[in-house]
Formats: sequence, C-alpha cells, structure tokens
Amino acid sequence: MKKYLLFVLLILGTVVAWPQQASKPNVLVIFVDDLGYGDLSCYGNKQVQTTHIDALAKQGTLFTQFYANSPVCSPSRVAMMTGQYPARHGFSTYLAGREKNKENKMPDFLPASVFTLAKTLQAAGYATGHFGKWHLGGGRDVGDAPLPAEYGFDKSFTSFEGLGDRTLTFADNLNKQSAALGRGNIIKAPQHQQTTIYVDSIMSFIDSRKGEPFFINFFPNDVHDPYNPPEGTEKAFASVSDDPAQQKFLATLKNLDNEIGRLLAFMKEKDLLKNTIILFTSDNGPTDWPYYYKNGGTPPCSQGSLRGRKWSLYEGGIRVPFIAVWPDHIPAGKTNDKAVMSVVDFIPTLSSLTGVKMPAAYQSDGIDESAVWLDKTNNHPHDLFWYYNNQPVPGKKEYISPLLAMRSGNWKFLMDPGGANRQLYNLQSDPLESNNLVTKDPDRAKKMATQLQEWYDAIVKKNMR
Repeated sequence: MKKYLLFVLLILGTVVAWPQQASKPNVLVIFVDDLGYGDLSCYGNKQVQTTHIDALAKQGTLFTQFYANSPVCSPSRVAMMTGQYPARHGFSTYLAGREKNKENKMPDFLPASVFTLAKTLQAAGYATGHFGKWHLGGGRDVGDAPLPAEYGFDKSFTSFEGLGDRTLTFADNLNKQSAALGRGNIIKAPQHQQTTIYVDSIMSFIDSRKGEPFFINFFPNDVHDPYNPPEGTEKAFASVSDDPAQQKFLATLKNLDNEIGRLLAFMKEKDLLKNTIILFTSDNGPTDWPYYYKNGGTPPCSQGSLRGRKWSLYEGGIRVPFIAVWPDHIPAGKTNDKAVMSVVDFIPTLSSLTGVKMPAAYQSDGIDESAVWLDKTNNHPHDLFWYYNNQPVPGKKEYISPLLAMRSGNWKFLMDPGGANRQLYNLQSDPLESNNLVTKDPDRAKKMATQLQEWYDAIVKKNMR
C-alpha cells in the first residue's frame, strides 16, 4: 500500500502537523453504495459483526425510519448533493451511456450550475472533499461532464463513475472506458484496495488543510456487486452461509467496516471526533439482479424483513440505515423509531447545525430536522415523495413497484402516473406492505392519489426532458 499512499500524498499535498481544532463543526458524510437495511449487525444482521459501524451507532442516534430518495444510485446522489428531489433535475434512474440516457429522457450529467452544500460550505471557509463513488456524470462515453471541483469540492478522488483523479481496476469495460476518457490522474488498484485508498486520501486531505473545518463526502462503493474482498477472507463466513456470493459480500462488508474504523481511529488520534458531525447511510436497498434467483437462489445482502430491494419503491428499496453522531449534541446510544426523514433533509439540517446559511434563492425539498437529531422532539413529520421509472426492475416479480410513491405519517401510498395500480399501506400495523387498504379506506386513498399526482405533474413531468 505504500505506493498508493505515496500517490495520494503527491496529489493532495504534504502532510503537516494538526493545529488547534476549528470552532465550526466538521461534517463527514458516509454514503455507502447498495447497503441494505438489514446488512449491519446494529440493524439485526447475525451473519457478521460490523464492529466499527456499531460502535459509531453507540456514539450517536440510530434511526429506523430513514429513506433514500431513490431506489437507484445516480438520482439518490443527486438528492444528497442538492437537497432536492432528483426529478427536479431530470433524474429517474442511473446515468449510463449517452444513448441509454436519451432513452431514459435523462441528462448526461448533473449541471455544475446547481446549488450544492459543498459550494456554500466552501464559501464559508470549509475545506471540501469528495472521496469515493460519484456517478453524477462522467464515465462510459461521457467525457465532457464537469469535474467534482465545479460542484464545490477542493479535492476529489473517485472511481470509474466519475472524472478527475480516480482509481480504476481496469478489470472490466466500464473501468477501461473511464481510463480512455483521461481528465485526471489514475491509479490502478484491485477493488478491495480502493476504499483503503479513499481513506488514505481523506486522512491526507484533513492533515493538509491546517485545521480548517472540513466537509467530506466518503462514498465507498465496494459493497456494490460483484464483490471482490481481500483474497481468502470470504472463507471466514463459510460457517454462516453456503452461498459464495453472500460469503464474498460479508467479507467485503467486514473489510469496509475495518476501513471505517481506521478512519475513525485517525480522527480520534487527531482529536477531531468531538467536533465532527458524522452521518452514515446508504444510497438505496441491496442488489436484486434476476440471475440471483436462478435455480431457486437468493440474492446476497439483506433488506431485513422489508418488502422489496434495489430498483423498488417498496420499503426494502428505499428505507436504509441512518446513524447520526455529534458528541455532546446528538444523544449517544439512542434509537429513534418514530422520525420519518430522508436524505433531502440533510442540507437544511446541516445548515442549522453548522450555522452556515443557504443562499436566499435556494429551496430544499427537505426540512430542518435538527430538533429530531438533537432529541428535542421524537418526530418532525413531513410528506415524502418518490418517482422511479422502473429501469431496471427488480429480479423478483413481487418487488416490482408502481412508479410513484409517497409517505405521509404512518401511511404509504403507491400508484402509476394517472392513478392506476393504487396501493395503500399502514406501515405501523403492516410494515411488510402486505395488506392493500385501498378499498377499505377509499377516502384516504383518493386524497393521497390527488397529492401524489399533483407532485408528479409539478415536479416530474415538468422537469423530465
């Protein structure tokens, strides 16, 4: 790993001694690719101990009703970056090549002119960095996407789904296509070493910025299939699963947990943890490719007991783990089972907690949930909305959902645009979404259908090209 660290130091600058901690809180967002609701041991997984993530949860509050704003990666990342529903920016599924993007009526990249939290924090004196998966433009045959710097990041280090400095495996066509695009320093490394490189990059970046407050996106992508853990480590999980894919997934997750532990140990050594807001979550539910079901098989990863997985608007596709930590501010060792929140709430909440005001013209689709995070209230409800174009669809037929969904209090409503395929669930009494109450509660169904159609007309139809 010495050559990887040397490369990181060359592109990020010389490591210096850490001066006194800045007064503004640092912000670290850990946004894991394809991590399911039931994958962490602190969320009930008995097959693996995610020791360091569990320890992080004990230092803060674990939320059980938190949502990504899409069941697939690119639109989910748009929501994280902008604090707005991805449909506002024309995103309905993942970014691919130009022809596929055109087919899906999507842009080839998120415009750099959009508001981002990074731009505002950068202007307020924060050192800003993005390390890990990007997937907001750049890759395949799209070489003219803006670099992460244009979205407000002082430094970035990505993978095959982004441009600029990045690490590539060169093991498949996507990695080779990325290399051909150029536009950045590229380091070749196997997949299981890429998160190590991201963590090395983050530590070097923090050390090089002389005690400035920092905002860092850490977006690891190693638990996205196919899984390539350190060689032989999957054997440790042969006793808990006879599925080779699941064994490799668990080994990969364990390796990620260790890397997160290494980053947190560094921050503890530098006395940074006490003044850092750490947010841990996932971009969507776990993978659900059709081939996993062949010959009676099941996919790796876990959505827990929820219905649906990735590419589905049922709970397993969009409900994800969420842990919030800020010592002496966010309560430690607490579980919140009541608050219904989503990723678009991050920006207004972080604005409140950091004291950095957003531009007057900016309007988030989320709300300030700081009172919930700080345990001043159990819940601060607001309605949530989703649109997904069902491209691709889950491998299991029962997980294929309507294209639209909303959550209002304990109620979940799904339908297709125009009102077909209506489904109404009370998630408090029916968390598995197994009992459709449309005919038993027609007034509620009608009201929510009207709200959801109005949202679709105003947000989705207006902005899809």
